[in-house]
Amino acid sequence: MVEVVAWIAVALAVIFIGLRTIRIVPQARAGNVERLGRYYRTLDAGLNVVIPFVDRVRPLIDLREQVVSFDPQPVITEDNLVVHIDTVLYFQVTDPRAAQYEIANYIQAIEQLTVTTLRNVIGGLDLEKTLTSREHINDTLRGILDEASGKWGIRVNRVELKAIDPPPSVKESMERQMRADREKRAAILTAEGVRQSKILTAEGEKQSAILTAEGDQQAAVLRANGQAQAIDQVFQAVHRNDPDPKLLAYQYLQALPQIAAGSGSTFVIIPGEVTAALQAVTKAFTASVPQQRTAEPATAQPSVDQRT
Repeated sequence: MVEVVAWIAVALAVIFIGLRTIRIVPQARAGNVERLGRYYRTLDAGLNVVIPFVDRVRPLIDLREQVVSFDPQPVITEDNLVVHIDTVLYFQVTDPRAAQYEIANYIQAIEQLTVTTLRNVIGGLDLEKTLTSREHINDTLRGILDEASGKWGIRVNRVELKAIDPPPSVKESMERQMRADREKRAAILTAEGVRQSKILTAEGEKQSAILTAEGDQQAAVLRANGQAQAIDQVFQAVHRNDPDPKLLAYQYLQALPQIAAGSGSTFVIIPGEVTAALQAVTKAFTASVPQQRTAEPATAQPSVDQRT
């Protein structure tokens, strides 16, 4: 029975020693080994063997890129305005030994270094430059932090200003200024639109007037050509038929009411040739009247004889 207990104790001791001897390190992790209290080596990812009770493995260090967001810090600008700046830091441990033995708490050290560097950079800029120079501030902070944290085995990849909050009075003033700028731009755009509208309207009216004038001109030319052709045809027909003065006087008498019916006709001028022709027509009518009267008794006499 004693032997069984002894064998069980030996087995448990072997298992315990084996667990203390074999160490498995996950990927993207690293562990520093201290032998008899002094740094001995760094364990990489995978299976590692150490000497139990002689070697001590310190807490594992994450080798992946890490993101740390710091609380807003009050910073005074060059024009004596207090702004609160919220920063975000991206860093990565490149030397596990230096990160564990060169600095006690590298997160706290980076935070304090960021705050002091930020105050130095913003102290040389006024509020307007602070709000418009984020890229410059980010690059300056990254360069200074990367240089200072290099001896700690840390590489600063990026530094971003997440928020810059000016005082409330400055915010109100900036809002009024931006509102005034927007109203100014809106008024300018409205004036430009009205101006362009008037220009386009004037151009349209000009083109319309030009086209109307050209149409009236072409219509007048066509009417004049038509009247000229009609007059020419009438003139040619009159000369071709060679009418006598009596016919002309008769045509003039037919057209005389139309001439007198005009709104602007107050008197009518009769040419001398037409007067002579009218006299000839009158003589012709007076000469034919007695003949008709003498002819009537001659035709009536036979009827009397027939009655008798």
